[in-house]
Amino acid sequence: MALVELKENLDLLSALSILEDRFHPLDELEEVDLLALEGYPPIKMGVDVLSRRNLPQYPASAVDGFAVKAAGTVNSSLRTPARISAGSYCWVNTGGGVDRSFDSVVMIEDTLMDGDTLLVTRTVTKGENIRPEGEDVTKGQVIARKGDHLDAFLIPLLIASGNSKISVQRLPRSVFIPTGDEIIPAEEWVREDGQSWDRVPETNSFMLKRLFHDWGFPLKIHGLVRDDETLIEDAVRTALMDHDLVIIGAGTAKGKRDHSADVIGKFSEPLFRGLRMKPGRPVIVGSSGNRPLVALPGFPMSALVICWSVIHPLLRILNGENPAVDLQKAVGAVETLKTSLLMHHSSSQGVMEWIRVKCGDIGGTIYSWPLASGASSTFSTSDADGFALIGSSVLEMPKGSEITVWTKRKIKLEKRAVYQGSNDPAIERIVSYMRERGGDLAVRSVGSLGGLSALARGEGHVASCHLLDPETGVYNDPFIGRLDKTRSWRRFKLFTREQGFLVRKGNPERISSVRDLADKGSIFVNRQPGAGTRVLFDQLLKEAGVQAGSIVGYDNIAITHFEAAARVSGGSAAVTLGVRAAAEAFDTDFIPVTEEDFELVIPEEFISHPGIGILLETLNDGRWRREVDSLGGYRWAF
Repeated sequence: MALVELKENLDLLSALSILEDRFHPLDELEEVDLLALEGYPPIKMGVDVLSRRNLPQYPASAVDGFAVKAAGTVNSSLRTPARISAGSYCWVNTGGGVDRSFDSVVMIEDTLMDGDTLLVTRTVTKGENIRPEGEDVTKGQVIARKGDHLDAFLIPLLIASGNSKISVQRLPRSVFIPTGDEIIPAEEWVREDGQSWDRVPETNSFMLKRLFHDWGFPLKIHGLVRDDETLIEDAVRTALMDHDLVIIGAGTAKGKRDHSADVIGKFSEPLFRGLRMKPGRPVIVGSSGNRPLVALPGFPMSALVICWSVIHPLLRILNGENPAVDLQKAVGAVETLKTSLLMHHSSSQGVMEWIRVKCGDIGGTIYSWPLASGASSTFSTSDADGFALIGSSVLEMPKGSEITVWTKRKIKLEKRAVYQGSNDPAIERIVSYMRERGGDLAVRSVGSLGGLSALARGEGHVASCHLLDPETGVYNDPFIGRLDKTRSWRRFKLFTREQGFLVRKGNPERISSVRDLADKGSIFVNRQPGAGTRVLFDQLLKEAGVQAGSIVGYDNIAITHFEAAARVSGGSAAVTLGVRAAAEAFDTDFIPVTEEDFELVIPEEFISHPGIGILLETLNDGRWRREVDSLGGYRWAF
């Protein structure tokens, strides 16, 4: 079917309406063995089920005590207990069967023993503490009805009633077909240590399999298929024979190697292409009878969003469920947080936007801030505390705007300290050691000046500083001294660290100074304004009489030392200024420039904060210190 017939760039509600109108629940039954069932999938009963036995199936004791004849306990009391000789009573546990020669059970608390004689200290009535046959369920009683969910309560009832194999509505069978010439199997990627510069690992199948598991649905993973239309057609044709939902990985764009739209058009009626959503726009959906065909975008975050927004509703439709479930349930949100946006955020007009966020409670206000927003960014997706959905009518969200966050994990906000300041590998590595102690640290790399400014605004618990004052040649003192004099500030000098030029192995461009950068036109990668490393570089330029405009790449920004080092190591830049630890990690040459003081700054009012207390305690953790020492270029100040 021609591509122009596809409805394009729909809003999510319109897309869901199409899905609900086009697809309907599966109407097939299958038998499942409850004794072999793994997990709790969203299975529904296919028929009414009758109990095959009475529950209980014998007179059962409701307490721990002694089975007796009630007539023998008349007028008994503590002062005048009934005396029942051995053989005229019998011990019975809760749930245990009561011999029919007895008609009641007396609680052990109402008895004493005198040798073999049982003393009963109160009168019991006939039938007391005995559950008769069928009290709970009688044989032939309807105990489950068609459409009932097979949940944690129904399963034990079915088994107890003698029903282990039951007819249920069949769950949708789904298959994921990853495609792409640039994709290699994950095991191959790991084996070759990621050395293929033009290849990426196939990881979306792992993400989908976990999502389907969390939702309670089965998913089959097809072998990797190359970007060949005929091969993809063959895979889809085979998949349609025994699957209810076929998902094609990637190929949703309009390039020469993107075949998903054409393949879906050959096997189905195309329904729509593209959603007004970021990330997640390039999705294609078709209908082969009651079998949906969905082509996911290749980038992980985009694929994830489509799974939440399209795949999950489709599964619910095929399973006879209401597809209009809250998106937060598809996301698997642990809790919902009302937060205040820590920074201004802009969105595209008419587009719903998913953002990945971190959160922190500072002075009783829960703040959130967006992380890297690229559709291919797997780290920010994993590192995020949760996700927020920005409506399509929202263009600008000023700092302080209320934003709802769906968290993917439980966050101990009361023990989380918010760090704003300089990027440093040692700080990144302290977080795990803090978590061992019950604390946490949310790290936001905004540069030394940015961190101090955040503290001054009351937007952080701790900042770091390694700022060189060009007038005095002194680190940190002049900058910290400018902070609000009406507040008290605590300073903790951690270490000195080496800063220098990172160049490719062997220093092929023979760079030794900033003058060399200007003279040779070497491509430089800089740090963001306000970063201590940026301040140092600007001072080096000033001392050498070199204009920033003469440095190729002066405006090329990397947020972290490791990001800058990766660009040098990968060849997209010739040089950067950074710490020795980054050079060691990326096997670049290192040309020392200076040693700088690195210290933490904490407002006095946050010294008693549980997260800060754990941070200060962890600074003395020998394991963390040894790990920092192994990075190279650090010298401890305490």
